[in-house]
This record gives sequence, structure tokens and C-alpha cells, in this order.
Amino acid sequence: MTEPFTRVAALPDHVGETVTLNGWLYNARGSKGLRFLELRDGSGLVQVVVNQEAVGEASWEAAASLTQESAFRVVGEVRADERQEGGVEVQAASVEVLALAEPYPITPKEHGVEFLMDRRHLWLRSRRQWAAMRVRNRIIMAIHGYFQGEGYVQMDAPVLTGNAVEGTSTLFELDYFDEPAYLTQSGQLHGEAMAMAHGKIYTFGPTFRAEKSKTRRHLTEFWMIEPEMAFYDLDMNMDVAEELLAAIVEAVTADCQPELAILERDVDALRASAQTPFPRLSYTEAVDLLTSDATQLMLDAEQEGLEDERHALEQERDQNRQAHGQAKKGEKRRIDAREIEINVRLDEIAEGLRNVPQWKASAAAFEWGADFGGSDETILTRHYTTPIIVHRYPAAVKAFYMKRDPEDDRLALGMDVLAPEGYGEIIGGGERATDLDFLRQQVEAHGLPESAFDWYFDLRRYGSVPHAGFGLGLERTVAWVCGLPHVRETAPFPRLLGRLHP
Repeated sequence: MTEPFTRVAALPDHVGETVTLNGWLYNARGSKGLRFLELRDGSGLVQVVVNQEAVGEASWEAAASLTQESAFRVVGEVRADERQEGGVEVQAASVEVLALAEPYPITPKEHGVEFLMDRRHLWLRSRRQWAAMRVRNRIIMAIHGYFQGEGYVQMDAPVLTGNAVEGTSTLFELDYFDEPAYLTQSGQLHGEAMAMAHGKIYTFGPTFRAEKSKTRRHLTEFWMIEPEMAFYDLDMNMDVAEELLAAIVEAVTADCQPELAILERDVDALRASAQTPFPRLSYTEAVDLLTSDATQLMLDAEQEGLEDERHALEQERDQNRQAHGQAKKGEKRRIDAREIEINVRLDEIAEGLRNVPQWKASAAAFEWGADFGGSDETILTRHYTTPIIVHRYPAAVKAFYMKRDPEDDRLALGMDVLAPEGYGEIIGGGERATDLDFLRQQVEAHGLPESAFDWYFDLRRYGSVPHAGFGLGLERTVAWVCGLPHVRETAPFPRLLGRLHP
């Protein structure tokens, strides 16, 4: 439909025209006879110049009365100005207050994370959160675009299930008309059934893990994209995962450069990080790398670099504080803003200096057969600039439905894709077992009720074929692409241990 007003994002196409804008006040400043209003409307920000001599008294008073996040309407002329965001600004002819906001709780000063999370419904309006959600949207569309272009059918797996997929210890159980039921951990098992009907499918939906973890990589509710492909083996599965991630990065770096700039994400580095082919290491090769002298030397160099950076930042902060007393007002604001940046980075460095010695000890003590933890994944990816694919894990650390390696029964034909820069596993999957008797044995060995899997066993009774698939965690992928330190900023309303509000 044609809207009766113009969006900020469209203003470059309307230079020289008079437009109507609706939005909220993001920031304001002014001097005698002039007000500069930053209007945001969800599509972007634009500066509105209100000249007292060019507008009526009512519009001037309206502009002066606006508080942060007040809603207002502007009619004015779009003018080109390369100094402004988007290359335009609007010269107001009239300003109308739509809703005057109460004193806004989130101010330009620094707030703690818990304060912001308690006000997530408002925090979403801030620049960085706005940018992250726009990138999330583009990633979602890139995922659909890739699969639809490759002939996959999107299908939906149930949220309520009668069986576990990733083990019983992380299930959310509920009463389902006097029967036990669970919030799904994965759409994979049902995805296998749908792939046997359509050949190639993908599901895109919420999944739940009752894992009592507070790490920066964990949510209790998150979105999974799970392709499943009939007649695919492990190598073909890895090819799909690689192509999908490359397509995501290509789409985001092409279409989200303003958002990535707000997030201070290096577009060239991000684009380079998705150059294919990705390195592929067997689990055994990954263990050898993790426990190698090269890893210890790399971590020694990282620790030394962090200590040097900390010293330089502390010196800069001390110098800025000494200069603050004699600085002019504008320079004081710059110094104050820089101190916030320095303190944030010093906190990150302190965490790194706590982590590196632990990583060194953990890497040196790692034994073949154990599963990789978050620190192990971080260390492995430190050796590369792109994601890496680790395959053929010990069967004991993988799900019951994984096919065994015919060349080594200790191994499962599974694979994980680990993102660089410490973001860890963003994809996990593998080739599925096709032997009915083997699956029955695995269900029994894992203490799972066979009756809950009778329909799953039917997939092996009636036309069983080699097939494979994986799950991509949307929020972890958004964190990697955006360069966000914690997945809590990758979902509109994240659900974490102890957080169900707002």
C-alpha cells in the first residue's frame, strides 16, 4: 500500500520535495532561534532543522516541548547534506506533538546490563540494538533465500513433543492432558520424516533447553534452522553448511553496511572471514592442535598483547583525566565518552587475562575422547580467520542417532562448525544412522522409552536411505556476524536462566 507519509530510509529519493515524517525524538539540541531534532521512525534517523523564523509559533513551541522518545510529526523539505547521516536533512515547515513522553529511563549515560535488560522493551530503541535486530532480519531472509533457491521446502516441526532429541537432562517438561510432554529441543527427528517425503526440507522455529548455564553463548529459548536432506552423506552435509554461512555473510555485508558501522563491525574482515572453503579438521586433528606447543605459544602471545594494551589504555585514561580540568566543554564531552570506551575495553581485557591462563591449562590437559568445551572451541578458532569444521567426533559425546564411521566404530559421522573470534559452535549436525537394530540399541543404551520412538523407527522400516542434516543456531550466528559479546543482545526478548521479564 502507499503510505500517507514518508519513511526516513526513503528520504534520499525525495531531495527537494516536501514530505511528512512521523517518528520519535531520539535526541535534541539547539541554540537561539534554532532546534535540531533527531527523528527516528524505525527505518533510520534524520536531522530535522526547526528555524523559529520559518515555522509558526505553535510549531516552535511544539519543537521546544519535545522530550526524549516523544512522538511527533514533521512536514518539511528534504535537502541534501553529505555531513548528515543518510546524506540528507529536513527543513521543518511545521512540527506537531503526537504524544509527549514522560522522563525516559534510558539516558545517553552508561547503564549496567541488568538495568538495560529489565528495560529491554525500551532498550530495543537504542542505536546498537536497532542495528543488531536489522542484521538479524537480514540473516533470516538470507537463510530463506539460500534454501528456497536450492530447492528446499520449508516445513514446521512441532514445538510440543513426546521424546527427547538431545538428551533428557535439558528438557522442559509439562503436562499435556495428563500425559508428559516436552518443549522441543530440536526439530530434527520430525525433519527426517519430512525429508523422506520431500527430499530436501528445512525447519525454522523455536527450540528450548533447560540448561542451567549463564555463559554468554546460552539461551533457554532460541531459534534453530534445521535442514535435512535425503541421499546426503557427511561430506555433502558439510558443503551445505559452508555454502549457507557464506551466503549469510555475503547478504549482510552487501545490504547492512550502515548497521554494521553502528555496531563497529569491520565489513572487510567479516567478508574475509567467510571465504570458502573452510578448514576441515577431524576431531583427532583438532585435539592434536589444541594440545600442541603452537597453541601454548599463541596463548602466551595473546596474554602479552592484552597486558600491553591494558598498560597503554591506562596511560591514555590518566592523561585524559589530567587534561579534563583545562578542557573546553566539547572536549570534556569527548574525554568523558572516551573514558567510557576505555573502561569497557579494560573490563574485556581483565576477563581475557583471567581466561588465558585457564585456557592454557585446559588445553594442555585435554584428553582424546572428551567433548570440546567453550574455551577449547575458542582456542581452536584462534588459529584461523574463518569458521572451521570439526568432524568425526567420538560417538560417546554425540547424539544416539548419529551414524558410526565405518572405518572406526569409535567415531560418529558428526560435524560442528565453529565460528572465529571465540563465538564457538554455530552449527552442529551429521549423517544419520539408518540401521534399525542399531537405533533400537542406542535408544535402550541412553535410557529412552522405545515407545516414544516407534514412529521414528518406521523411517528405517519403510525405504530407509542415507541422509544428513544439521542445526544452525540463529542467535549465535547473529552474535558472530554482528560482533556482539553476548547472545542476550541477539534476540528481541531473550530468555535466560532467571530471566522471564519483560
